[in-house]
Amino acid sequence: MAERTVDTRGLSCPLPLLKARKALLGMGRGQRLRLLATDRKAIDDIAALCEASGDRLVESSVAGPELVFVIERRG
Repeated sequence: MAERTVDTRGLSCPLPLLKARKALLGMGRGQRLRLLATDRKAIDDIAALCEASGDRLVESSVAGPELVFVIERRG
């Protein structure tokens, strides 16, 4: 399964959301996006993005200041 990583650490809302959306639109069904972020607003933003797009949030974790999201493209 192909996985792409987008590093948005240090960027503020809404940039992590916008970069994730752009990356997902360029991906095929079943591919996964690993998004790295530090803005805590991304927790709610990424969940809302997945709900609106139909993509699946496979993993969401917090390791110190870093947030990691793994999203599977479904749409």
